[in-house]
Amino acid sequence: MPRLAQRRTPLSTRRCQNLTGQSVHRTGVIRRYSPGMTEALPDAWLSRDPLPEDPLSLLVNWLGEAFDAGLQPNPHAMALATSNASGSPSVRMVLCQKIDRERSCLTFYTHMDSRKGKELADLPRAAAVFYWSGQNRQARVEGPVTQLPDAESDDYFATRPTDARIGAWASSQSAPISSREALLQEIERTAQRFDVSLEDPAATVPRPPTWGGYALHAETVELWVSRPARIHDRAIWHREIAPEPSLEPSTGWQVTRLQP
Repeated sequence: MPRLAQRRTPLSTRRCQNLTGQSVHRTGVIRRYSPGMTEALPDAWLSRDPLPEDPLSLLVNWLGEAFDAGLQPNPHAMALATSNASGSPSVRMVLCQKIDRERSCLTFYTHMDSRKGKELADLPRAAAVFYWSGQNRQARVEGPVTQLPDAESDDYFATRPTDARIGAWASSQSAPISSREALLQEIERTAQRFDVSLEDPAATVPRPPTWGGYALHAETVELWVSRPARIHDRAIWHREIAPEPSLEPSTGWQVTRLQP
C-alpha cells in the first residue's frame, strides 16, 4: 500500500511549552512579547531598553527574593568553577555568604588546601552561577579571586556550629581517606584535642590556618530570566578591573543584551 503523506500541523496552530509548562503559540511572537506586552511578566525591567546600569544591586535583590520565597533550601548556593594552570576545569557547589556591594565581590569560604583552593592559588580567577528555578532566574559572575583578610575569616568561622568548626580541623578536604569510620575517628580525636563537646554551642575552637575566605570580584555579570516560547531575556554587564593589589574597577559597567 502506498504510504500516506504525513499531515503536518500548520505553523499557525503549532504550540510549544515554556519552562513553566504553559502552552504558547509560536506565531504572533513579536506582537505578544514586544515592550508594553511584557509588563505583566516577572522581571519586566529586563525586557525593556535601555537596561539598568548596575547589575550587582539587581543580583542582591534576586538573592533576597530567593530567600524570602523559601522555595529551595540554600538559595545562596552557587556552582563555582575554577581551573588549574594547564586549563583543566573543575566545578562544585559552595555557599555565597555575602554579596559585598562596597568591594563589588561575592564571598565564600573553604579549605585553602582543597582542589579549588590549590587551583585558585595557581590561577586566581573563577566563574560562579546561581539558579533559582522557582523564579526562573539565573545569574553568572566571573572575575579575579583574592583571599579575604584573616580577621574577616576569623569572624565568620566563629559563627559556625561547633561540630562544623571541629570538622574543618579534622578534614583534609579533597585528600583521600581509607574509610568513613577513619574520618569519624579523626573528628572524635580533634574534639578531644580541643577538649570540647560537639554539641556545645559555646565551645571555643579557633580557625584552622588552612581554612579561610575568598572574594570573587565581579568583572562580568550575566542575568537571565525565562520567558514563554524560550524567548528569554538575557543581558551581560562587563567592566575592567585593575590588577592586584588594587582590584578597583578601572571602567564603568558596559551592558549588552544577548540573544537567548
